[in-house]
Amino acid sequence: MQFFQGIFLALLSSQLATAALNEPCYGSGGVAGVCVSTATCSSSGGVTITGGCPRDPADVKCCSKPSCSGGNCRWSSDCAGTSVSNQCPGPSAFKCCSSGATGFGGYSGPSIPAVGACKAVSVDGARKVVAQFPGRVREIGCTRACTCSATPSSDHCCGKAIDLMCSDAGGTATISGRQIAEWVMNNRGTLNLKYVIWGQRIWNPSDSVGAWTTWRDMEDRGDITQNHWDHVHVSFN
Repeated sequence: MQFFQGIFLALLSSQLATAALNEPCYGSGGVAGVCVSTATCSSSGGVTITGGCPRDPADVKCCSKPSCSGGNCRWSSDCAGTSVSNQCPGPSAFKCCSSGATGFGGYSGPSIPAVGACKAVSVDGARKVVAQFPGRVREIGCTRACTCSATPSSDHCCGKAIDLMCSDAGGTATISGRQIAEWVMNNRGTLNLKYVIWGQRIWNPSDSVGAWTTWRDMEDRGDITQNHWDHVHVSFN
């Protein structure tokens, strides 16, 4: 009996380890949502949809609240107006936004990395994305404090990847990256794309072309940045 109890607890622990609680999702119609328990969503006046929070337990669903006092619930990074706390489900960054404006960003043009350690294919890709989505990318990262000779498996170490930061700060959630990520997929040939990651999902050219919701889901890595909810990662060949 103890043996089977151990297996059950291990399975339960594995399920819990994949849950990205309090992280973004897309509610019905693509509105901003948050992955929370159905009880939390209901008590906050929100509505849930199934399948919006990949790899989460059955009682965790994508919760959205399209109407709150004076606005709608959004991630604060995506609100062009005043945000009010304590009216929306989930973490403190999911707030009632007074703005009726749609769209994201509003950032000044980011600095484009120079060709060198950051390879020309990455610089060219960065330029194309910024031109396609003016004001949507706040910052671009390419290389890291590592060398390709020491870590040849890392596209960042080899200068063949970019991070397109599209929220107000690192670790700050947004849902703005989906459109960028899907555009990258659809322009894979001209970009010489190796793979693209957004919102805990990954796509490469060997996969079927489809909406972000059909991409392969990834494990929960523990925070907004590692789960790619503040930036789109693009790797090149």
